Amino acid sequence: MSISLHWFLPTHGDGRSIVDRPHTTAVTAATPRQPDIDYLAQVAQAAEHLGFTGMLTPTGTWCQDSWVTTAALLARTQRIKFLVAFRPGSMTPTLAAQMAVTYQQVSGGRLLLNVVTGGDAHEQRRFGDRLEHSRRYDRTDEFLAIVRAIWSGQPVDFDGEHYTVEGATAYAVPSPSPTVYFGGSSDAALPVAARRADVYLTWGEPPSQVAEKIDTVRRLADAEGRVLRFGLRAHTITRDSSAEAWATAQRLLDELDPQDVAASQAKFAASESTGQRRMAALHGGRAGGDARRLEIHPHLWAGVGLVRGGAGTAFVGSHSEVADLIEEYHDAGVEEFVLSGYPHLEEAFWFGEGVRPELAKRGLLGHGTKPSVPRLTEVSAS
Repeated sequence: MSISLHWFLPTHGDGRSIVDRPHTTAVTAATPRQPDIDYLAQVAQAAEHLGFTGMLTPTGTWCQDSWVTTAALLARTQRIKFLVAFRPGSMTPTLAAQMAVTYQQVSGGRLLLNVVTGGDAHEQRRFGDRLEHSRRYDRTDEFLAIVRAIWSGQPVDFDGEHYTVEGATAYAVPSPSPTVYFGGSSDAALPVAARRADVYLTWGEPPSQVAEKIDTVRRLADAEGRVLRFGLRAHTITRDSSAEAWATAQRLLDELDPQDVAASQAKFAASESTGQRRMAALHGGRAGGDARRLEIHPHLWAGVGLVRGGAGTAFVGSHSEVADLIEEYHDAGVEEFVLSGYPHLEEAFWFGEGVRPELAKRGLLGHGTKPSVPRLTEVSAS
């Protein structure tokens, strides 16, 4: 059971602090690095050079469209795949199936799909979606059933609560069919993951909690006669020494405004997302002071979640210490890691040049591209 490593494409902008993010509640948050195509190409090319398998590209009104941006980056990269996040409620399943087929043909098979059902009612209404939380997962279940049936190459008739299609087809069969990633921690989400996903994603809770969730989803998948892979989404702060890594975490914490933390926590407390509430419970809103107070498991830091929604924990430590934590998650059943850092360009190199060789020495790497090696030209002596 080998590990696949993915990185993150900051289509909302990038910076050296956690609040350099438009999707936080900080009204003064700056975006020093705008998400122009040239900067995003730098991040994507760095991830490809460093041997990451794919790049998660987010979805929402706070970032660029994931389909359009990643399609533009295909010409700027060669091998790396794009894990395109999208919301089933914002398009029809037939259109999604056709887009995926086209993307696979244009990219040479570099599409991965991250299905985001949605846990924020305000954000969903921006897309015209007024379904309540559990019914959104029912809709996702129908959506993925139709998409997968279309990909089989046969016309699809489907009459459900949310979708009715007659003779739905795409002009070709995707080759290969895109791997479907799916996240969600609620009772409504887990059965859908078991029935429809290829990879179940969870945020970076302590390994024991992740292991419990994996066991639950695995049992549900077994009952469906299916086998899933499991992935984890987290940030990284890795340096040549543990002291350097924790000093970086301390700087990120010191830069947070207590008012921004309070506003973010109020927003997260009102979230419909079970996963978001689980993230918030890890840090308890404890801002300021020693960063190590927010170490909730050896080398797992909850400080990012003070202001950032979604993935709120980071792996912090020396390269070998971060590799130790990844190995611990791997022992719990995690096979794929979707990682990010601040800024995404520099942190990709810290991880790729520091942690990745540690994982390789332990025989844990399998899927993905090999790090690029500059080609040397032999020059005759003169």
